Amino acid sequence: MPDKEFVSAPLKNAVESGSVCWEAPSNIALVKYWGKKENQIPANPSISFTLKNCKTTTRLNYVKVSDNSTTSRGIEFDVIFEGVKKESFKPKIASFFKRILPYCSYLEEFKFEVVSDNSFPHSSGIASSASGMSALALCVMSLEKSLFPETEDDFFYKKASFLARLGSGSACRSVRGDLVVWGQHQEIPLSSDTYGVQYPFKIADVFKDYQDTILLVDKGKKQVSSTVGHDLMHGHAFAAARFQQAHDHLSVLIPVFEKGDVKQFVKIVEREALTLHAMMMSSDPYFLLMKPNTLAIINKIWEKREESKIPVCFTLDAGANVHMLYPSQFKEEILEFVKNELVVYCENGHYICDEIGKGSKKL
Repeated sequence: MPDKEFVSAPLKNAVESGSVCWEAPSNIALVKYWGKKENQIPANPSISFTLKNCKTTTRLNYVKVSDNSTTSRGIEFDVIFEGVKKESFKPKIASFFKRILPYCSYLEEFKFEVVSDNSFPHSSGIASSASGMSALALCVMSLEKSLFPETEDDFFYKKASFLARLGSGSACRSVRGDLVVWGQHQEIPLSSDTYGVQYPFKIADVFKDYQDTILLVDKGKKQVSSTVGHDLMHGHAFAAARFQQAHDHLSVLIPVFEKGDVKQFVKIVEREALTLHAMMMSSDPYFLLMKPNTLAIINKIWEKREESKIPVCFTLDAGANVHMLYPSQFKEEILEFVKNELVVYCENGHYICDEIGKGSKKL
């Protein structure tokens, strides 16, 4: 089996029941992950800002099953989301448990209750899989820590990121903050395809409290699932060039972060966002996730940057919503810009104010 270091040992401690709670944030990729191999292995490296306010809080309640219980039906669990039992959430979590079972065999010894809440509306159009799966993975690791008390912190977080990846690729970037790399890159020491690592080099002060105002253009369900989108990179006419571009952009960002070069940061981040959507528009079948209001906001941001010389820029996930990134010193002026010129393009006038955060936290 690959990644043998993460396979749990035979049980030592007897734990009958318990409860553990973690909060984990969402993240926004600067260099995008788009395209994957088997077992949630990325086709290219990515780097992301961990967010602070958009987060999921998950409590995992567990009780040991009786000796005569059978595990042939799989791991038993219930899901409660924002106070309501959610059967519709169970297939994804069941798939997660199945994927991580080879590394966490002790899970078969327990029955679980997964109780989660988001700090942002579930229907807001902000992806919750990264925050949700990382919070659940951290809860699983806390259970593992109670069973194997000798588990060291570095291994704890590394395996949590590894497990989170098996639930949702980008979730591995939500375990620790503030700037996280996922995927092997020749210039990033210890970078890995199987878990995220904290960015190891110098970061200029300007990037340490960067702001992310999320403009909610479309709060509905994504038209195309991420899984389908990633699969369409297989055989894509521009895939090889795109994967190399991601490596190149990550190389360029190393001196950008060190020197605080916000002008070059803007160029790389916006090019990454537009390349991501270019890949979608040129796949087979092709699809278009940007909306007219997405384009209107992008043009407004460009006009604002030209007129004010504020290094504000945009990035996009695989959807219509716009993440507007800018240094904290311009927060007051940018929020006035949002209220006066951008809110009209947001669904029901909704937007979220966020900023770079420090990662997950045990509660």
